[in-house]
Amino acid sequence: METTDNASLPPIPAKRYFTIGEVGELCNVKPHVLRYWEQEFTQLKPLKRRGNRRYYQHHEVLLIRRIRDLLYEQGFTINGARQRLETETLISHEPEEFDAAEMKREVKKIIKLLER
Repeated sequence: METTDNASLPPIPAKRYFTIGEVGELCNVKPHVLRYWEQEFTQLKPLKRRGNRRYYQHHEVLLIRRIRDLLYEQGFTINGARQRLETETLISHEPEEFDAAEMKREVKKIIKLLER
């Protein structure tokens, strides 16, 4: 299979669900590879309907493109890509900087509103 960077992949259509074949075309990855990645990356959980057909959502297509980039473009191993995704998930869920003084001002405003 030829490897191309994610910038040359087709745009993702505005649809709610994508079949495994559609995702394969959108991400330039064969369906058997997608099924394998489901076993290796716990974040990848397509909806399964009758006949065990897989239906991927937009965020999963983006995740697959990210996995593809890590493995094919950046040269990560499966384990390395898994660790990188876990680190990225942790960083993206860090709480914002806590400002106690600002919080106190907001609480006082709310109290004044409630006292009316």
